[in-house]
Amino acid sequence: MRGFETDQLRTFVMVADSGSLSAAAPKLFLSQSSVSEQLRKLEERAGVPLLTRGKKGAAPTPAGVRLLEHARRILALNELALQELRGHTLEGELRLAVTDYFRPGEIAGMLRRLRERYPYLRLHVTVMKSAAIDAAAGMDAFDIGLSMRLVGMRGQAGGGRGVLLRRESLAWVAAQGEAEGLPETLPLVLLPDTCSLHQFVTQLLVRKRLPFEIAHSASGVAGLHLALAAGLGMSCLNASAIGPGVAQLDAATTGRLRLPALPEAEFFLLPGKRGESAFIAEARHALAEQLM
Repeated sequence: MRGFETDQLRTFVMVADSGSLSAAAPKLFLSQSSVSEQLRKLEERAGVPLLTRGKKGAAPTPAGVRLLEHARRILALNELALQELRGHTLEGELRLAVTDYFRPGEIAGMLRRLRERYPYLRLHVTVMKSAAIDAAAGMDAFDIGLSMRLVGMRGQAGGGRGVLLRRESLAWVAAQGEAEGLPETLPLVLLPDTCSLHQFVTQLLVRKRLPFEIAHSASGVAGLHLALAAGLGMSCLNASAIGPGVAQLDAATTGRLRLPALPEAEFFLLPGKRGESAFIAEARHALAEQLM
């Protein structure tokens, strides 16, 4: 019995990760019609629907979710076999520092898939504040750093350097349904003042002469999200860090507050250090492919 075609599986995985056929097509270097045709053949081979499609994009069906895990492993083993035959397998220990604002709900799965693709790569991950990552860039605290910077802001470390992974919008957020109950003195839920986003938000509100107080200080983005969902105040988050129970405060609900506009955030891998090994340079390339 003939199995699945790897090209069709790769297309399926990319559509599931991208959220739509139109978003996946340029990443696969295919037309949208070619992506649709590959998915049709895959579903025909599977004998069950694998994706639901609508105005909001495409999402895996229950059967699609099951196939997605198999597809990732198949593609990872396929890649590993080719790398081993060519002698290009990543092997060694790598210390990675990641800002906790970077795709907090997805980063664990992304790193797991990286480990599946490179099983001989021993990855040690530390979650750090962006400012700490930037400050330690020239030291021996880690091999590769993944940091965040705000677009158009002066005086930020890493501006214009490194490998850009993604750009996300920033938004004012609070617990769902809490916008109307926000007082004139804004209750902020933020990370400690060593966090670059904490510094940006408080300085921005001071410049705009909007009164605020620190209602809650969380040690990490996960704790910050819990505090927001519990209704302890409002904050500023990048798009991928807005999770269940937290909603963006739009102009319709915050007109009386006159919240200032926010820039976008960029996530990037710090550039290589002088004299770094070929292994680390190759690992940076592999990370860029996996984390974009």
